[in-house]
Amino acid sequence: MEGKPTEAELEILSLLWQLGKATVREIHEKLAETKETGYTTTLKIMQIMHSKGMLGRDEANRTHIYYPAVAQEDTQKTLIKSFVSAAFAGSSKDLVLQALGQGKPTQEEIDEIRAFLDHMEKMN
Repeated sequence: MEGKPTEAELEILSLLWQLGKATVREIHEKLAETKETGYTTTLKIMQIMHSKGMLGRDEANRTHIYYPAVAQEDTQKTLIKSFVSAAFAGSSKDLVLQALGQGKPTQEEIDEIRAFLDHMEKMN
């Protein structure tokens, strides 16, 4: 994969990570539920994503089936590293504190975060 995905590419990748595989029409219909976008725009973005190596394409039938060619976790890690570097001067701590300060986490979320931190401490 060349570089990190654009916002539009990430939106399509997110849908394909959920669905596993889909046609351009299926992705377009999902996108159209929340925003105005043309079918040809969706088609063009997905073709570009295929050429960048972000999507694979099954061309066995007349209607091409697309699927993610990049792992969700790897892509998220790349995006987080870039975001932390740019917005928080490389400080993961500042990112976490800012994220936790944005809302009121449920007790279940607090317990999950605490368990994750306990796990990280054991690994050090």
